Amino acid sequence: MHDISLEQCMALRVKEATLVDVRSPGEFAEFRIPGSINIPLFNNEERAEIGTIYKQISIEAAKERGLEIASAKLPLLYKQFKELPGTIVIYCWRGGMRSRTMATCMSLMGLKPYRLSGGIRTYRQWIQESLEQYEWRVPCVVLSGHTGTGKTDILRRLQTEGYPVLDLEEMAGHRGSVFGHIGQAPNNQKMFDAMLYEKMEQMKAAKVPCILLEAESRRIGKVMLPEFLMNAKKAGTVLDIQLPIQERVRNIVKEYEPSKHPMAIREAFARIQRRMHTPHAHAIAEALRMENYGEAVSLMLTHYYDSRYDHASIGYEGEIHSIAAAHVDDALRQIKAHLGRMGLS
Repeated sequence: MHDISLEQCMALRVKEATLVDVRSPGEFAEFRIPGSINIPLFNNEERAEIGTIYKQISIEAAKERGLEIASAKLPLLYKQFKELPGTIVIYCWRGGMRSRTMATCMSLMGLKPYRLSGGIRTYRQWIQESLEQYEWRVPCVVLSGHTGTGKTDILRRLQTEGYPVLDLEEMAGHRGSVFGHIGQAPNNQKMFDAMLYEKMEQMKAAKVPCILLEAESRRIGKVMLPEFLMNAKKAGTVLDIQLPIQERVRNIVKEYEPSKHPMAIREAFARIQRRMHTPHAHAIAEALRMENYGEAVSLMLTHYYDSRYDHASIGYEGEIHSIAAAHVDDALRQIKAHLGRMGLS
């Protein structure tokens, strides 16, 4: 077993090393180094059991129980590790007992894994420091528009065609509004920051001429955008999409599929209901109760979201270009034409 620094680990990853997170599946789901795979020493229940023994009985008793659980798994763990390609780098939270145990056992069985010194906690600290000091030199093209204008859909379609897109909502696992978590798997700040940094470094390496992103507020679900990104967005060229309200209603109903999440929709609406004029709030609540989602969405756009967007859109410093379209496909066509005039195609 050989310990390596985070810098050495990142260099090995470029050479297609396999990073193995040996923490529990729950910890892995919450936060991991992007591109890692999970081969846990303990599952969620086993980790909780050992933690309870550690707190309520003793450290020694916890170690004994951990050894008992781990020893029974060694043949399967060895088989999993043996099948991994390239150089193997093992990590846990602090670079402590779990990664040391796994790396030592695999070494004794003839494999030659590395262990990340300091664990993923070191990676998290590095990501935080890197984002705080990040220097943004690439101009932004910002897609803005009222709720339901298909900004996210357009960005993702542009991405599939090779345009340089920074999909913040995908990284956040959230659509941005009070309803944005519905049908999604929101990420926490740690995971978002890691994905953001990794994506931006990929785009820097590709030497993209600009970056396309959506006009987001500072908060997207559980995460906050870094200051440099907010400043870059504010200074960017804005393409403001304008669609008829009936098209926007149709887009929202199609995307959110409220008939599949009626309770979640009503619970989310309750969070903004008190901010609305009482008659309008009652009308929306009744439309939701009757599952008349098109009417409910139309009322929310007219009496809540559009006015909030108009207020939030004030403050852009770059050029603003209006994209008046009949539908999303028309908006996409016009945006691609505009990007072509900017030298992007």
